[in-house]
Amino acid sequence: MNIDDYTPKEIDISQIDLEKMKEKTTENPGLLPYAHTVGGAVIKPEDEGKIKGRAIQAMQEQTTSQMKQLYEQMQTLARQAQDINRRIEVSNRIYIAEMRFEPIIGRIYYLYERGDGTDTLSLVAPNEWGRSAKYAKHIATAKLLADHTWEVLD
Repeated sequence: MNIDDYTPKEIDISQIDLEKMKEKTTENPGLLPYAHTVGGAVIKPEDEGKIKGRAIQAMQEQTTSQMKQLYEQMQTLARQAQDINRRIEVSNRIYIAEMRFEPIIGRIYYLYERGDGTDTLSLVAPNEWGRSAKYAKHIATAKLLADHTWEVLD
């Protein structure tokens, strides 16, 4: 290489199209959809399918999570409904059962079924009978509440 290769060449201004150059410049280069300098970030248009796919996946994860939460709430409500039904069943049996005393609010009582199928309410717990178990079957342990409903304890 010789030194002549490095000498600047004259620019012919008559060959420059100023209108064409105006199209390639902007007052706000940060708003261009492509990098305006050599070191600028490359901006690629996104694939619309990928954007929608990620959005659908996020939506499905969120709705699945919400459905799981609702299912757990339904299970809790179903258990509560079963508990109320058990409470109604035991309360009805207690009020039909033979009682040889007046139950006191806040005390615990024991509902038994006799061999003949009738029920009786007792103050004696199943483990307190010893060998002389009087009744065929222990039905429930219940506590009399202030509103005269029975809370089933077992």
